[in-house]
Amino acid sequence: MSVHTITKENFDALVLQSGKPVLVDFWAPWCGPCRMVSPIVDEIAGERPDITVGKVNVDEQPELAMQFGVMSIPTLLVFKDGQLSQKAVGARPKEDLLKLLE
Repeated sequence: MSVHTITKENFDALVLQSGKPVLVDFWAPWCGPCRMVSPIVDEIAGERPDITVGKVNVDEQPELAMQFGVMSIPTLLVFKDGQLSQKAVGARPKEDLLKLLE
């Protein structure tokens, strides 16, 4: 599966109305820890067809970052059935990100 670019325009359709769990990575291009997490998120997207994976550039989508109280990046959110179920802030190893999805 590919990683979706999530914007305020497609957030409802891709995240809240998804029939699958959704992993959302809030990031920015200038953020070093984000650059460490990004390939892991991409890997998970390729390995897990049972989930949807998306990324929100906080510089381009400040409204979404504010809506979910994202103060530090990377922040990873997991949505299940349209509801926020898990949140992790900071760079994490792949194992930790997979545990968020359980």
